[in-house]
Amino acid sequence: MSGGLTITGASLTIGGQPILRDVSLTVKPGTVHGLIGPNGAGKSTLMRAALGLSALDRGSVQFENADLLAMARRQRAQVCAFVDQSAAADTQLSARDVVLLGRIPFQSIWQSGPLSDDLALADEALDAVGMSAFAERQYQTLSGGEQQRLQVARALVQQPRLLVLDEPTNHLDINAQLRILALLRAKAASGVTVLLALHDLNLSAAFCDVVTVLHHGQVVADGPPAAILTSQLLAEVYGVVATVIAHPTTGRPLIAYDGVNQL
Repeated sequence: MSGGLTITGASLTIGGQPILRDVSLTVKPGTVHGLIGPNGAGKSTLMRAALGLSALDRGSVQFENADLLAMARRQRAQVCAFVDQSAAADTQLSARDVVLLGRIPFQSIWQSGPLSDDLALADEALDAVGMSAFAERQYQTLSGGEQQRLQVARALVQQPRLLVLDEPTNHLDINAQLRILALLRAKAASGVTVLLALHDLNLSAAFCDVVTVLHHGQVVADGPPAAILTSQLLAEVYGVVATVIAHPTTGRPLIAYDGVNQL
């Protein structure tokens, strides 16, 4: 695969308030690229706009050297998968049925139901996120963390070349967080381009190849976590006092928070 994801000059103003200000970034194929920044920095807006779910005032989005925003919605869904922070589903759907929603872009309009290949992919995705035992449970009876894992499985079953996830570790306990992020790293290693927003900076440091920092709708830093996650940046962007050390095993940045800046 070639090309990766390139966002150029993304700008958006809503109600007179600039949300994105000339944002440009490149996500290389086969990498896990983290999008970080405080609440309200524009992360979710950027991800949705990059997938054509929100309209930009200006800017372009290229994936594998094709105009992503010019694609028909069905074509785009055959290339990209998106995991939102909090996704709802019909109360009558089972866990497996929620995952199978990811196969809709590939189904014929004459198809009455999922094919055997679709079912096999769904079961594989359920197993990948540790939800096989819940396949027949009603979606709305599951915990927030279990629902979130199903949304990741739904994205995986699309077999995307571009996987975009907005806070995929939302509602997950630490074991599930580590499992999902390790799964995303494995997907990246297989050639999938992965862009995800995370609030936990230590998880970003541990699992991302590159991080882009958004603040007030602008890119303020971009590069490997070891170069970007410094005490100075944490003070300037997040308003916290922190000590950054090297993880004793991996050598990646490890952040120890000391408190908030006193204004």
